[in-house]
Amino acid sequence: MMPLTMVKTGEANVIRKVGGKEETRRFLENLGFVVGSEVVVVSEISGNLIVNIKDSRVAIGKDMANKIMVG
Repeated sequence: MMPLTMVKTGEANVIRKVGGKEETRRFLENLGFVVGSEVVVVSEISGNLIVNIKDSRVAIGKDMANKIMVG
């Protein structure tokens, strides 16, 4: 397992764990970041990510992306 920030652009990964406080986890779940979902990093600009998740493009900050573990 590794944080989403370590993933190569264009590579599909499956979410294994979403960390952080309860409200952070709930926020990410509402965006579609749930365990078992497939996520693809579209681009990365100074640590901030644009990802494809559940047929949507979502931009998340580096601190949020570090709480999403994939593998």
